[in-house]
Amino acid sequence: MARIKGGMNAKKKHNRVLKLAKGYRGARSKQYRVAKQSVMRALATSYEGRKQRKRQFRRLWIARINAAARMNGISYSKMMFGLKQAGVDMNRKMLAELAVNDAEGFATLAELAKANIA
Repeated sequence: MARIKGGMNAKKKHNRVLKLAKGYRGARSKQYRVAKQSVMRALATSYEGRKQRKRQFRRLWIARINAAARMNGISYSKMMFGLKQAGVDMNRKMLAELAVNDAEGFATLAELAKANIA
């Protein structure tokens, strides 16, 4: 049986990596070895970034809820505890949206939370 050389497969693998490295600067987009390192790091960073985005949004929502809650005379932790005691099942994203766009609605929730703490 004849031996099959690996040139076609190697070329395909190289092109796949170089295509991902398109737009990189200098050797990072031209040379396979350098491009492979850059692409590996970029893929790892993008995976990590998708996790960090969720953390950063949660931090933003909590900061907005805390600011609005303190304007209504209650801390963030007490507000969340009060809402939980009241049976209000609303996530932080929606609470932050209310805090920014509907101050009266948020104030009613704050009063509800205050009433359920005591």
